[in-house]
Amino acid sequence: MAGEGKIKKIRNIGIIAHIDAGKTTLTERILYYTGKTHRIGEVHDGQATMDWMPEEQERGITITSAVTTCFWRDSEIHIIDTPGHVDFTIEVERSLRVLDGAIGVFCAVGGVEPQSETVWHQADKYRVPKMAFVNKMDRLGANFWGVVQEMREKLGANPLVLTIPWGAEDQFKGVFDVIKRRLIIWDEESLGQKFEEHPIPEEHVEEVEKAYQDLVETLADLDEAIMEKYLNDEPIDASEIHKAIRRATIELKGVPLFCGSALKNKGVQPVLDGISRYLPSPLDIPPVTGIDPNTGEEVTRKSSYDAPLSALAFKIQMDQGRKMTFVRIYSGLMKAGGEVYNPGKKKKERVARLLQMHANKRERIQEAGAGSIVAVMGLKETTTGDTLCDPKHPILLESIEAYQPVISVAVEPKTSKDQDKVDLALSKLAEEDPTFKVRFDEDTGQTIISGMGELHLEVLTHRLLREFNAPVRVGKPQVVYRETITKEVELREEFDREIGGQRQKAAVTIKVAPRPRGEGNLIRSELSWTTPQEGGVDESVQPLPEGFEEVILDALRQGLEGGVLKGYPMEDVEVVLKEATYFEGLSTEIAFRAAASQCLRKALEQAGPVLLEPMMRLEILVPEEFLGDCIGDLNARNGKVEEISPRGAVQVIRAICPLKNLFGYSTALRSITQGRATFTMVFSHFDEHGTKQ
Repeated sequence: MAGEGKIKKIRNIGIIAHIDAGKTTLTERILYYTGKTHRIGEVHDGQATMDWMPEEQERGITITSAVTTCFWRDSEIHIIDTPGHVDFTIEVERSLRVLDGAIGVFCAVGGVEPQSETVWHQADKYRVPKMAFVNKMDRLGANFWGVVQEMREKLGANPLVLTIPWGAEDQFKGVFDVIKRRLIIWDEESLGQKFEEHPIPEEHVEEVEKAYQDLVETLADLDEAIMEKYLNDEPIDASEIHKAIRRATIELKGVPLFCGSALKNKGVQPVLDGISRYLPSPLDIPPVTGIDPNTGEEVTRKSSYDAPLSALAFKIQMDQGRKMTFVRIYSGLMKAGGEVYNPGKKKKERVARLLQMHANKRERIQEAGAGSIVAVMGLKETTTGDTLCDPKHPILLESIEAYQPVISVAVEPKTSKDQDKVDLALSKLAEEDPTFKVRFDEDTGQTIISGMGELHLEVLTHRLLREFNAPVRVGKPQVVYRETITKEVELREEFDREIGGQRQKAAVTIKVAPRPRGEGNLIRSELSWTTPQEGGVDESVQPLPEGFEEVILDALRQGLEGGVLKGYPMEDVEVVLKEATYFEGLSTEIAFRAAASQCLRKALEQAGPVLLEPMMRLEILVPEEFLGDCIGDLNARNGKVEEISPRGAVQVIRAICPLKNLFGYSTALRSITQGRATFTMVFSHFDEHGTKQ
């Protein structure tokens, strides 16, 4: 198979974690030790290579997933450093969709935090093999074995402990390699570039030996070859253990686990060895599957240069006003100047340029093959989640789901002459980010932007000024509500009107019913034919001509985009098309659309409509002495405390609270706890809580 040797060396990995666990710091060390950069950029100095946006450098957080390529041993590693903040969770979702492996980074003090759980389960959803790195072993309160236990309990993971710490907090000096049974100490002068192996100090021999035995026993349960040797008391050499760990990792049965302190330059090289040894190449994962758009049949593409081209566009980025599309190539070759087909849009596109990315720096290349992650210039129609393929061998890959926004603000240009500039900038930002929505409110004449949280919208409004020179005034944040119904209604509606001198007539019968919370909308057809009551040649019933059923279903779909109470999108509603009456010579697409829209609106009005509001899941880490004040404040905000549990010196409160009551919560929490509490907030679900009409 052409190129198989090269593909075998590729590792497409993402670094995923809760905000502030140290993902970007770890990535900076990886780039330095692989020779990709010649100095270490620090997040707290605003100098991190992967945090290249001004907004990222100011806030010390990752906002956009950056792509880079580096080399270690004989592996070519493509790394995506993803954001940890919940407002930018789409960046993680779309990165995991195209990756073959991931490294979960956990803070040795914070353990498995809420966003860590979210991104870990996102990786599980896409069946991405994972490794883990317990970072910040030098921090006060670091507890390595506590994190290992939390991974088992909260993530359902099976950690394969490969390095354990020598000391902790300010006594953290190095790590023990469990397989080699050696101590590794890093040289501080060389910023951790150089390290030495030593025999294990006598007082730690028993601890390391026990970790080795636990590892072998765990592998024996997962791997027959190890089991056989283990039961027969035969020696097991390191290469067999490495192979068994690789098999367990790729089959999602185990998670190789390392520890260290990225900031103190300790423990990173074993992680690099692990990426090379244990994470899969594109050849180790199943061939990508999709649908042939012409036949509707399932087709697969092997990871090979010889196979027809198949690729997924997973991210759009505006680059000095021009559109750059990040693409994961699953099979075949993509060439600069070549033509590709977008089956979703039914359009052919030309690849103007191909770029190998290093954060925001780039290198032009002539072609890229299976397993590569590259940036493409020149694709005009392609958006996030679109497939690109060989025009002669079309394939449509599964798209990328976008999350629904939960918060809105009104924006208006500082001066009226800037209106066009602002509109253009907003449309470009919306193309980049599927969780960012822009709409014009007819009633108020305002432009409303919606996103995943206050930080998300704040960053986007700053970018309007910085990148597009389009300053805006921003209103107060508003919650994005949804609407739903509480009872079942069946209704027939007939449309009969003269439009433009021509009589238009059609009738439809639909049933609307509520669905369980979080199930989403469902629109389906149970079409049967009806005979009109009036006689006459013009109005004799006919079978519905081809295409009309889809027109009616499309009108119903659009009808759910605006509810009957306040015009918010409908949620968790089932709509069934029961009957459609076609009148010869009178029924047109317009008539059926109008009948369907009127019928749906009347049915929704009769079905007990209610408003739904977004509920957020909170996790608050608070010192014991402020616990009562914290709970009192949550109760005042209509929050519901679900659990309180100790974690070291602090208490962890888990609660659900309406988003509308959480504006300014970070300031309030700081003031009632003297700045000592921290919290994280993720969207949970929509509920009628407090908003029932």
